[in-house]
Amino acid sequence: MPRGRYSLYDPHDHTPLGEEHFHCAPGPSGWRYVARTTTPSGEPSGSVDLAVDDLGRPIRLELHAADWQVRGAALDGVTWVRTDPTGTHATEGNVRAHAFTGTSPAFLVAISRLLRLTPDSPETRVRLVAFTDPVLAPLTVDQSWALVKSEAHATDNGPLIVDEYQVSALDTGERHTVHIAGDVVLAAPGIELEELDTPPNAR
Repeated sequence: MPRGRYSLYDPHDHTPLGEEHFHCAPGPSGWRYVARTTTPSGEPSGSVDLAVDDLGRPIRLELHAADWQVRGAALDGVTWVRTDPTGTHATEGNVRAHAFTGTSPAFLVAISRLLRLTPDSPETRVRLVAFTDPVLAPLTVDQSWALVKSEAHATDNGPLIVDEYQVSALDTGERHTVHIAGDVVLAAPGIELEELDTPPNAR
């Protein structure tokens, strides 16, 4: 069960956004990721709990940020309920999309598990519902993913397979690179892996 810490920052101006302390593990139905987030000063700022099935589909999502809460799952596309800080108003949403996304590295791992790309796969388009900080506002986005290459890196625990993905935002044409080893993001825009106490689980 890998445990570790990511630092999060604005990918455009590199302003620190805080840290995400996580653990993740495969389970009988798929894969689960649990994390708590903190501000740059170390104050608690929210949490992430994401579970996907063995096909990579989100079977449970719970996000907390700035007293806002989102609960969601794959149902007729993806369905979610977003609750305001007072707890008096809840709004439900549904979009014909494949999965969820957001600032957490968990979503990058989940999408890679959903798409199951190989270096021979063509660029694959995916529709996602992104929950944007700081109030977890939902936004539908379209991306294309391609697995550029998979490389084995020697470690004390044996070879570590690192997958390099190219991800494109279809509305802006912006492209960026994501490096994933098993169920851990090694590097991506706005994300740096700072600590990892055990090796990633193989995909």
